[in-house]
Amino acid sequence: MSWTFERVASPFQGPANGIVWDGKAIIFSLMEEMRLMRFDPESGTTSELRKYTNRVNGLAFGPNGELYGCQEGGRRLVEFSPDGRLFAVDALLDGKYHNYPSDLTVDSQGRIWFADPHSQTLAFGPQIFPPLDHASVLRLERNERRAWTLTRITYDTVAPRSVLLSPDEKTLYVAEGEPREGQRRELRAYPIREDGTVGSYTVLHTFGSDHRGPHRGIEGMCLDADGNIVACGGWRRSGPGPLVYVFSPEGAVLETHPVPGDMPNRCCFGHAELDTLYVTTAGGELYRAKTTRRGRARG
Repeated sequence: MSWTFERVASPFQGPANGIVWDGKAIIFSLMEEMRLMRFDPESGTTSELRKYTNRVNGLAFGPNGELYGCQEGGRRLVEFSPDGRLFAVDALLDGKYHNYPSDLTVDSQGRIWFADPHSQTLAFGPQIFPPLDHASVLRLERNERRAWTLTRITYDTVAPRSVLLSPDEKTLYVAEGEPREGQRRELRAYPIREDGTVGSYTVLHTFGSDHRGPHRGIEGMCLDADGNIVACGGWRRSGPGPLVYVFSPEGAVLETHPVPGDMPNRCCFGHAELDTLYVTTAGGELYRAKTTRRGRARG
């Protein structure tokens, strides 16, 4: 059964990106407008939650309710405090600044795993610090002095776009690759060892190309209540179009659902029963659909 999507908020200037459910409403980011927005499903209204966010992309909650964001315009991660303040959540990697974080997920220990690709859009301010010579998944965690430290996790990624942890936190899912000639677009599963490093990945799904060009891969992911991967990606330019995919943990395509808006970016479940999927798009739209599945609160 196909899900019927309805547009509940739009239009905005530029893409709508990161998205989370806070227990009562949907919070989503507008990168170009540099704002966080709040959609209240009870009233159907959208209001501004934060401004001057400096191009925040992915959003995620920590285990104690901390709200984190990937601040691409500042080449750092940030924490949004309930009283309106913003804190940098950052550290150097071997003495160097990392790239342009796009998406993140937080485990039960409070460690932040994030995709750190390169970007054609430069950060704000003087370009003093060059990007890294690699685009990897990185992890931030606190040391014994409560200071943030940064660790490189993947050594075989070229353009990681999105990250997700399995319910038991023993597998790291990575959406790899941009829709460019010569770049592979894959959904990968990395086993997480007890020491926090990852082993060799398994390819769960590969996106191809046709006479119109490369197919756009996955941009955003969340989990349903059964541990399946709910992922959004695709575009009208080539391939099967903008879709929400449901993958089993082994990579079987269980379902696909067309999204009316082009280039879906991020997704999460919401509402009291967590049975409604919300999707943001590059066209600055927020869609929702009543689904046949239930999601996980923290995705």
